[in-house]
Parts: sequence; C-alpha cells; structure tokens
Amino acid sequence: MTLPAITIRNLVKRFGETTVLQDINLEIPEGKVSCLIGPSGSGKSTLLRCLAFLEESTSGMITINGEALGFFEKPDGKRERLPPAQIRTVRAQTGMVFQQFNLWPHMTALGNVSEALKIVRKLSKADAEEKAMAQLRKVGLENRAGHYPSQLSGGQQQRVAIARALALEPKIMLFDEATSALDPELTGEVLKVMRDLAEEGMTMVVVTHEIGFAATVGQQISFLDHGKLLFSGPPSEVFAKPRHPRLDQFLDTYLDRGASMLI
Repeated sequence: MTLPAITIRNLVKRFGETTVLQDINLEIPEGKVSCLIGPSGSGKSTLLRCLAFLEESTSGMITINGEALGFFEKPDGKRERLPPAQIRTVRAQTGMVFQQFNLWPHMTALGNVSEALKIVRKLSKADAEEKAMAQLRKVGLENRAGHYPSQLSGGQQQRVAIARALALEPKIMLFDEATSALDPELTGEVLKVMRDLAEEGMTMVVVTHEIGFAATVGQQISFLDHGKLLFSGPPSEVFAKPRHPRLDQFLDTYLDRGASMLI
C-alpha cells in the first residue's frame, strides 16, 4: 500500500492565546493535487507553512513520505524535537511558492534559479546554470533568462519562483495563493504551469481562491473554516449538490461568480 505523501494528525497551532488550527487530521495522497479552500483567516496558509516547517505546530504530528517533520511523538504522547540535520533532510522534500515572488532584484531570472543550486547543492556555476535553464524552459521562460525581476511581468516573476522551487527537485510542491497578486490574464499563465505539473504527477498542496482551478484540477478538496477542517474529499463529492451549507455560503460570497459554472 502506498504511503500518503503527507500525513497530518491532531495538528494544533496557536499564536499566543489564539488558536489558528484546531485538531487537523488529513492525508495528502502521493502524485495528486490537493487544494485547500476556505475564507480568509481560516488557517489555510498557516497549515501550509506548518507543512514547510516555516511555522512549528503547537501539538500534533506531520509526516512527509513516512518521515516525521520537526518532532516525533513518544509513547507518553509528548513530542520531542528532531535533530536539525534530520529536519533539514525532511524539509528538503518540499518546495514552496508564495503569494509574493520574493526574487532577488539584483539577480537575473537565471541567477535567481541557479543560486540555491550553487549554495545548497554545491554545484559548479556551469552545472547550476544548466539545471536552472532546464527549469526556466519548463515554465516557458528560457528567453527571459537574462532579465532582472524589474524587467518581468508579475506572472513571469511567479513562474521564475516556481522554477526556483523545482530546481531543488522536491517531491512535493506547496503553493500559497500563488496567483493572488496577479491580474486575471497573468493568473492564467501561472495556472497553466501548475496544470502542467499536475499532469506530470507532481504531488501538490495548493492554497487557492481559484475555485475553478480547484474544481477542475484538484483531486482532493479540503475546506477549512475558523481553523477547523470541515470536510475533505474529491471535487465530485465536495461540490456535489446539495452542498455543505457552509461551503454554499462561502461560494455565494465568492467574487468569481463565473467559477460556479465549473462546479
């Protein structure tokens, strides 16, 4: 039996007295696209940041391809932090793309993608740039390799960010509202890259307000509200009518009315 790519068990995240995630239990299947949807402030981005270990959960467990992320749970239920080298090894299985592109402004597209290969993978400049060019080609930007971020559109910058994450060869890609800073035309070119990755069988966890994308590309839809996972399942079940009342309320207030035609 194939292990889930990610297993989340009894996950809780608090910031001070505020509980942002409440007892989340979820499995992310390998080779599938899992979309996290829900209103702003529901905990979607925090959950994704916990999966990347950019935030440490308060309690509960996360495993990536069967390996504990950050902590392991002892028989008495208490957690113990794993050694830093082990944490880095498990984290390296994931790549993350953020809302903002976070490119280095003083580096070209090629430089932005190749830099981590030189620093993290210790590749030579020539080898790093060869691998970086392959990733820029993959996202359709080989002819923009010598351009600086200020010379690129928002959609192009986000595609460079995706190429940068892919260059380190992660097994899982995490997308945190990767199109929220883009206008509709530029959103399309980024979603195309994500669709291409899905067709290649990349395991993806996507926080998105693009309901049409979630309905047509997502293979597992998880709906969060006020830090709780209300339900999770395939689009054919989640979006089937009659829908869950809270999901109907969410979709009724959703700005992109056109998305309702896709579900």
